[in-house]
Amino acid sequence: MKIIVDNHIPNIQGLIEPRAEVLYLEPGDITRDVVRDADALVIRTRTRCDAALLDGSRVRFIGSATIGTDHIDLDYCASRGITVRNAPGCNAPAVAQWVFCAIDAWMRTRDIGSPDGLTLGVVGVGHIGSIVARWGKALGFTVLLNDPPREMAEKTDRTEKTDRTDVTDGTESAVDGGFLPLEELQRRCDIITVHTPLTRGGQWPTWHLFDRAFLDGLAHCRLILDAARGAIADNEALLGWKGDVALDCWENEPNISRELLEKAIVATPHIAGYSREGKQRGTAMMLEALNEFYHWDIPVPTINSPATGAAQVTLAGIAASYDILADTAALKATPAAFESLRNHYAHRQEYLGRD
Repeated sequence: MKIIVDNHIPNIQGLIEPRAEVLYLEPGDITRDVVRDADALVIRTRTRCDAALLDGSRVRFIGSATIGTDHIDLDYCASRGITVRNAPGCNAPAVAQWVFCAIDAWMRTRDIGSPDGLTLGVVGVGHIGSIVARWGKALGFTVLLNDPPREMAEKTDRTEKTDRTDVTDGTESAVDGGFLPLEELQRRCDIITVHTPLTRGGQWPTWHLFDRAFLDGLAHCRLILDAARGAIADNEALLGWKGDVALDCWENEPNISRELLEKAIVATPHIAGYSREGKQRGTAMMLEALNEFYHWDIPVPTINSPATGAAQVTLAGIAASYDILADTAALKATPAAFESLRNHYAHRQEYLGRD
């Protein structure tokens, strides 16, 4: 058995080898020819898994140590009997850390002394958005939530289980606060942050969700944050918008807009989720998936940090836990090094709430 593993996935080398031949490769080296005789892939978002890569191969399992799956053609994989597993929520506390470090940097740049009086809109209230919402409320922001698919799912769930009093996936804040239409966030928010998957079809597509019409409809929003996927926000529209932006995800990565880079108050190379603990969770979830698929018993390490994020938070404590402006300075100084900065990023520690 042969398994190909992205060599930037940490804490995995040596764990699978007793059960399979393992080839560790750079994402760019995971090609059709190399994959042809592989049985499984363990990858990140930089490997596009579709017919161009997989036709003619014997791959039957793909594990992505990331929260998203938009780099995987799920319909193609289903038609070929290829099992796909990802790592939902693995880096949620790290992305929440990035969001509030970015907001803190913006507040200091704009001489805003306190969250009091600021309304934060959270679009997408899954693993990441629920932490952002909970922390935002604890920090003193007024928090508004938008997530149509989750709203529908939770309404259905409450109808089927009328005696239910809690939610077991860490999204209690969404149920307590209720959901609002996106137009209500446009009208009321000072800050909007997005945490949805990137989708082009279905009832609620998110591709260019923040387009020119959306931005023109903002009443008094002053900051947009995108640490989800670059194409959720129309980058050209952001460039022409009068407000401030904080971006970790960009269209056309790694060949990002230099003009938008210059505009951004916070600009990082798609590393919002790059904490040590987040990477450890992603690896652990891949090992669990391999164990389940192949009926192995590879030891899975435990992570000494809650996947639901710190219970007690302060804005000063979050800001002190991560120097987001150092990462911004590095990208602005060498934008052509986007991929290198990302691949060789020194994974930071998550905010643990111990100020």
